[in-house]
Amino acid sequence: MKKNSMKRIPSFPSILTLAFITLVACSSDSIEDSVIDEIANEDSSDDDEIATELHAAYTAFNTDAVTIYLDGSEVVIETTDLPDHETIYWGVGNSLYREEPDVDKTPSIMSSNNNVTTIRVDATPNLRGSTVETQLNTIGIAVSGSSIFNDQEGGGALDQAAGSLDWTGAHIGPGVYHYHLEPKAFTDDDDNLVGILLDGVFLYGRKCSATGDYPTDLDASGGHTSTTQYTDGEEEYHYHIINEVYSTTGSYLAFAGPYQGY
Repeated sequence: MKKNSMKRIPSFPSILTLAFITLVACSSDSIEDSVIDEIANEDSSDDDEIATELHAAYTAFNTDAVTIYLDGSEVVIETTDLPDHETIYWGVGNSLYREEPDVDKTPSIMSSNNNVTTIRVDATPNLRGSTVETQLNTIGIAVSGSSIFNDQEGGGALDQAAGSLDWTGAHIGPGVYHYHLEPKAFTDDDDNLVGILLDGVFLYGRKCSATGDYPTDLDASGGHTSTTQYTDGEEEYHYHIINEVYSTTGSYLAFAGPYQGY
């Protein structure tokens, strides 16, 4: 007798169960893919914006002393560190020498120092909440081409060296001419650009161009978010010289920190 060669047809409940398993598996794959896509999109949105051109504020820098260019996600600033304004520290005989009898001048003059300074800053500062304290030596470059220092001098308070500061809040040592106080040579109770700091955030004078007055919403670093004369109507985080006379200097501290852009 022949064996029955007909294939067994699965029952309806079996078909229904198989379809359900397949549907669940496919749904799980879809959910997993969706989650992966969402995470990827979040990671992508967190990536730093890549700058393709220099910020308009860099046009304010002295091109005779400073060379500025993009290198990937960073801005490279190469400078002679020599200022484009008068000071006693140019030395007698220089066309920019300024006699300042009240200044307790340090021994160095510009011509006897290796002033060349190069810094690299993020083209798009990281403003996600981290703060970093400033250190000794150069903390930024001013529009004049010279360095900006913080409120310390030789590891101590600036007061001990205040007598050597010239009319624009600067002196020489160690090795470079640098500003500690409001650089009156190019910002004197106004909204002018002072320079760029090591965290990639710009520093302006005591007034805000958005209001024409002293800002009242500054954070502990002297920073806030508003339009500036270089942002074409867009708001941007930036620092100001804080409108409070610093200690016994009779002037205003350029920047003490902490940085907000790291």
